[in-house]
Amino acid sequence: MASLRRLPGTKFFIGCYTDANGRRCQRSTKCTDRKSALKIVTAWEGVASSRATEAQTRRVLSSLHEQIHGTPLSSATVQSYADQWLARKKVETRAVTHAAYRGALGSFLGHLEAKKDQSIAYVTPATVAAWRDAGASAATPRTANNKLKVLRVFFQAAWCEGLLPDGNPAAKIKILATEESTRRPLTIPEIKRALAAADNQWKGMILAGLYSGQRLKDLAGLTWASVDLVSKQISFATSKTGRRQHIPIATPLLAYLEALPSTDDPKSPIFPGLHPYAIKANGSAALSQQFHDLLAVAGLVTARDANKQSTGVGRKGARAKTEISFHSLRHSATSLLKKAGVSESVAMDLIGHDSAAMSANYTHTDDDARRAAVESLPDITK
Repeated sequence: MASLRRLPGTKFFIGCYTDANGRRCQRSTKCTDRKSALKIVTAWEGVASSRATEAQTRRVLSSLHEQIHGTPLSSATVQSYADQWLARKKVETRAVTHAAYRGALGSFLGHLEAKKDQSIAYVTPATVAAWRDAGASAATPRTANNKLKVLRVFFQAAWCEGLLPDGNPAAKIKILATEESTRRPLTIPEIKRALAAADNQWKGMILAGLYSGQRLKDLAGLTWASVDLVSKQISFATSKTGRRQHIPIATPLLAYLEALPSTDDPKSPIFPGLHPYAIKANGSAALSQQFHDLLAVAGLVTARDANKQSTGVGRKGARAKTEISFHSLRHSATSLLKKAGVSESVAMDLIGHDSAAMSANYTHTDDDARRAAVESLPDITK
């Protein structure tokens, strides 16, 4: 039978009850009121003696919490809280960030399987670590780490809302060690070989990549609203950091743009065959694959097996690492600017940075300095 006692020098009642195995158990009720403390220990004994399921236990404790404090016990399943959190983030973040959040949580929920409908409070660090390791095996440690960072933010929000009494389980899991990047700049001869193998749209993309140093998805998503052929400037906000870029158009790229069919619609894409991929949540992978195929035709890389049947990894597995990709043009632009004697501040202002915080620390350089910088790059169309 449930009972109470109070130790000398303490203000809380100690609850004494019998569990399902007949053992007497004691624990603090954290209550100073005898009536409330008795309700708590009686509920404990009822749950312990009946071998209640997790759901039954939480219902009993929630009802008890409501009787004493006037409100039910805070609770949410992993699935329900993920749905709520993603809905909030949809209006708080950019589309590309929200897509990353959705992908990481979708992966975690898939790992949990049926347990995604259990209370979020029961997710353990061991569960998070197992998911991280499975992701690293299927893709790469870098990808697994990026998803782990999302999960840390997700569980931190749950902890702030009082749903995680034991703290953030993802914060207790370490980031995996990753190999240093093997990416290198494309050389001028290699860029010319890629140009020779490219169709007209990809020729424009290569020119834009070299003479602006911008990312694949941002360039593929450009519309004529971002291009001013009179002032010879491209202006847009990067999808990754939101940094506003104003880039002078180098002469070779200007010649390409001026030769394109004219249009009166500012929303018309500059690269209509590539633009649909740029505005899709996961379109970057398709664009990257197209450029890899182009490099393979140029004899610069080995073609990939579309279905990865030879490795048995499947489409979601880690891709074979290559030294060059479209991002290599970003490295090429940086290297060529430095080789031409362009100052680091001007080069970094043109190319941009990987984080909004870093970008904010740089003062925009004047137009003349930036225009002189892009014109210092070699003409690869000759």
